[in-house]
Amino acid sequence: MISSPRSGCPVNRALEVLGDRWTLVILRDIAAYGRRSFRELLTANDEGISAPVLSRRLSDLTDAGLLTRVDSPRGKQGRYSLTELGISTVPVMVELARFGAAFDPETARQLPLFLQQGGGFASRIDDLRREHLGEGAAAPAR
Repeated sequence: MISSPRSGCPVNRALEVLGDRWTLVILRDIAAYGRRSFRELLTANDEGISAPVLSRRLSDLTDAGLLTRVDSPRGKQGRYSLTELGISTVPVMVELARFGAAFDPETARQLPLFLQQGGGFASRIDDLRREHLGEGAAAPAR
């Protein structure tokens, strides 16, 4: 992840944060599949991310404010949670998934269940806020 922007372009800046090979895959696994521990993210990942790369990306995402990590008691793994900024990537991932399914229809069967069932993701975002930010978490004021 690039810490200081190469330009003032917001598209470039978004790509500097989200555009590496693994970031959106990790965010997808957390948002769409509820994988929140390091072990779940490592072993349930179909794309084959390595442990060192996963560790680095989770650290980068935490440093960038897209994730938080809560340590668990000894013997249990910590859990990663999306922040509001992390949740704001869901519409981007939904549109990328729709593009991917249109580009390669064979991938459509692997769309997250909430997209296969007719599509809207607003309720999923509300669920993510409750799951990751706390019970009854509401959308931020604009």
